[in-house]
Amino acid sequence: MGGVLLAGVPVCPMAAVLHIPCPGCGMTRATIAALHGHFAESFRMHPLAMIFTPMLGLYFAAHAVSYIRHGASRVDELLMGKWVDRALIVLLLVMLGVWIARFFGAFGGPAPV
Repeated sequence: MGGVLLAGVPVCPMAAVLHIPCPGCGMTRATIAALHGHFAESFRMHPLAMIFTPMLGLYFAAHAVSYIRHGASRVDELLMGKWVDRALIVLLLVMLGVWIARFFGAFGGPAPV
């Protein structure tokens, strides 16, 4: 993977094919910046990283705890329902809205590809 990155090959399929950033472009860099305490830089790289990263971390932690307690993860059984589906749809729409807004210069403009 490191060789691919050093060779300049884009790892994002959308960036490779369409030459535009995907809705999640900048999320990893924003997460790393936030973990180093650079919250303004994190927000500039991707404004939703401070929402998505903790949610994903909690999701993985819940799976780990469930696996340790029960020998298998039961988190997905608990997360089935209309409220979860609706919340995921709302998060998807927010992410697409931020992606479109960035093309018009909001939040520092599109992430560099």
